[in-house]
Amino acid sequence: MARCTAPREGHRSASAAANCPACRHRYGRYGGYSSGSYSSPALSYYSSSGGSGGGRSSGGGSGRIKASWSKAGSSVLYTPTEVRALTPIRHTVESRAELPDLRDVFLCHAWDDRQGAAKELHDLLDSLGVSVWFSEKDVALGTPLLREIDKGLAKSRVGIVLVTPALLRRLPAEGIADKELSALLAREQLVPIVHNTTYEALRNVSPLLGSRSGLSTAEEPMADVAAKLAELVAL
Repeated sequence: MARCTAPREGHRSASAAANCPACRHRYGRYGGYSSGSYSSPALSYYSSSGGSGGGRSSGGGSGRIKASWSKAGSSVLYTPTEVRALTPIRHTVESRAELPDLRDVFLCHAWDDRQGAAKELHDLLDSLGVSVWFSEKDVALGTPLLREIDKGLAKSRVGIVLVTPALLRRLPAEGIADKELSALLAREQLVPIVHNTTYEALRNVSPLLGSRSGLSTAEEPMADVAAKLAELVAL
């Protein structure tokens, strides 16, 4: 009986399958051989929309795809890296969908950014119908700040942390932003948004947070980042 050559030579090409004495009759000498249908759970969670590619990409639609959670007619495109990073967050959103009275996102930011980049991101999300827990509007004067933050974290589906130079300066001091970040890191519900800095600078301050892929305004405008976040949490 003819023996299959796959253990030694593999069948990852049409010619290899065709030359195997045991298997060539299955595929035909020049038949099209497929190496299998395996795909990882993360990568199977999106549908292709205009090419393939890896890593972050900033050039138009090239190498970008639509996520499976995208609504019909959506024009929002992601890099494959972004889809892999956001897929666990999407699972969290879906698993917490039935919990009552939850905000869509909790916005963690440095105090210095409250009237700048953090407010810009909040306003963009708000304009897209995303309910955001934002300390500037959700903590009343005279109320215990840490307790209000604790309740805000508990009542939000996911968290986003706006990584700016100001946040990188604040984290080593172990202030309020550090406490918020620690709580979010303990759960699979955190999306870093890198703004006016780099992942390399983030890893120097917080290797754990820096190990998580997210979104970056170096790749696209803040408005586009907000659109992706809005689509991510839409139910």
